[in-house]
Amino acid sequence: MRYVMRKAGGWILMIVVATNATYFLASWFLDPRSNFKELRPAPSQEQISRALAPYNLDPGTPLVERWWHWLTSVALDFDWGTSPTGVPVNGEVGYRALVSAELVITATVLSVVIGVALAVYTAARQYGAADRISQAISIAVFNIPASVAALAVVFVAIWLNQHAGLDFLYVAGENSPDVEGLLPTIGDRLLHLLLPTLTLTLMGYVGYHLTQRSLLLDTVNADFVRTAQATGLTRGQAVRRHALRASLIPTAASVAFSVPAVFTGAVITETIFGWNGMGRYFIQTISKNDVHGAVATAAFAAVLTAVGAILADIATVFLDPRVRVS
Repeated sequence: MRYVMRKAGGWILMIVVATNATYFLASWFLDPRSNFKELRPAPSQEQISRALAPYNLDPGTPLVERWWHWLTSVALDFDWGTSPTGVPVNGEVGYRALVSAELVITATVLSVVIGVALAVYTAARQYGAADRISQAISIAVFNIPASVAALAVVFVAIWLNQHAGLDFLYVAGENSPDVEGLLPTIGDRLLHLLLPTLTLTLMGYVGYHLTQRSLLLDTVNADFVRTAQATGLTRGQAVRRHALRASLIPTAASVAFSVPAVFTGAVITETIFGWNGMGRYFIQTISKNDVHGAVATAAFAAVLTAVGAILADIATVFLDPRVRVS
């Protein structure tokens, strides 16, 4: 606990500094007044200032004063402000984080399990038929752009729906508006979750497969693995019980740090499948000059990065007895 608290203290300081720096950067580069340029008749600067003032976004107010008002609201009330359209940022981030979590957590778990399991299976059969075929497939998938992969999944799903005569694969949206009841709602949500999760899993497992296989090949012939085989274990058992644990440390760190990137970076998948997650929200905050939304998104990513870093440290301690002893 002392180790975790010491790490958490350092990351909290970093989050505070990074979030405040992001506020100043967003205030300098995002101009909410641009949202009013296409209105006809064009409002005057005074009218624009009066419209933005209630949201603490009036450029006529000194930046330091706006920053202090925003900082005290976050520190005292955990109020991250309001967008230029009057929508509270807290509600947007809370809802979209839950939407993205359904995609990201499921896809990440499946990617890691499939990638690591495939790496263990092929590393124990190096240069065999299964190893060569799985490598060729992974390399081919790795070179497919995310947009192409998502569209391919959509087209295949539409083709299957047409030939089956049923709409059992949903290619857009998070849920169906006419579904009622707990169990039907859960089932409908899972069906909508299927295709975007499949896309993220296909794009995510490749890195874990290729990386973990390379790491395993560096340890499968180590002395402690040969010693384990000499005690009566098969090669596959020695790889799973001993070589895998030693080579999982970089993968565990990679998984921990990849979660925040996937949360805010799954823009293409969320756009194609019509999911209103954090990825789409981040793009919308930039396009709509939403200073408070952009800062909240950056803070959310910073918190996830900190959590990922702490989890990576804990995983390293758990997997490496040398670190645990020290």
